[in-house]
Amino acid sequence: MNQDKPLSVKPPTVIEVKDLVTHYGTRQILNGIDVNIVQGEIMVIMGGSGSGKSTFLRHLMALQAPTSGTIKILNQDVWALPQKGLFDLRKKLGVAFQTGALFSSMTVGENIMLPLYEHTKLDRTTIEIMARMKLEVVDLAGFEDLMPSELSGGMVKRAAVARAIIMDPRILFFDEPSAGLDPVVSSQLDDLILRLRDAMGMTICVVTHELESAFKIADRITVLDKGDILFIGTVDELKKHPSERIQNLLNRRSEEAEIDADEYLRRLTGKKLESEGTTR
Repeated sequence: MNQDKPLSVKPPTVIEVKDLVTHYGTRQILNGIDVNIVQGEIMVIMGGSGSGKSTFLRHLMALQAPTSGTIKILNQDVWALPQKGLFDLRKKLGVAFQTGALFSSMTVGENIMLPLYEHTKLDRTTIEIMARMKLEVVDLAGFEDLMPSELSGGMVKRAAVARAIIMDPRILFFDEPSAGLDPVVSSQLDDLILRLRDAMGMTICVVTHELESAFKIADRITVLDKGDILFIGTVDELKKHPSERIQNLLNRRSEEAEIDADEYLRRLTGKKLESEGTTR
């Protein structure tokens, strides 16, 4: 007797963004975007300069409140949380900054151990063991006594990852992980991101301009364009997408912007033109 195939279980959503709107002054940056990120996936966020991806990342990291809309992280409405609840939620998130952001006055080991000293009551021996374990994960075993200035660019990035994962976060964020790295080191960092997802079950969100890196690591890609979601889907779906803007992004083709004469004059003079009765 034939047995039915087991039904696949859809992973739970860990980040849910609905109708997110953001302004800087009177300028609108994000225009009501919706994104869901599920457990254990690598979501890559891409877009041209000024598309809103850095602002979006700050929202996802619970560092900046939007003008309107909701962000739920691990089933918690981020900006409805009390201050203590928001603080506790942030401890479940790890961030690897673009520059590494290591403290130059601390050794590599001290940088990595710092979150544990700040947020746990573990004894020093346990903290040191945990730091060495994370250095092993990022292939920096034995480098804990060096200063950040004694590391190469790629090693700084990996040390930053070790610090980001020291508290075993549920979600890990990367801001331009391959920026400034040569192709070989960049590929090694991509491999590390894939290992973290596979071995530690982390949900990972990456902002990057690097197409080769994005295509290698992404389960799905979100493309932002002028504050709107232009595309969400797999790498194969992205490559086949008919949108001219997406193809320009993938093939590094420039776009000629249409010039509005009134808007151009307003920018030059710094004044608003009258909507009616303007003499030309």
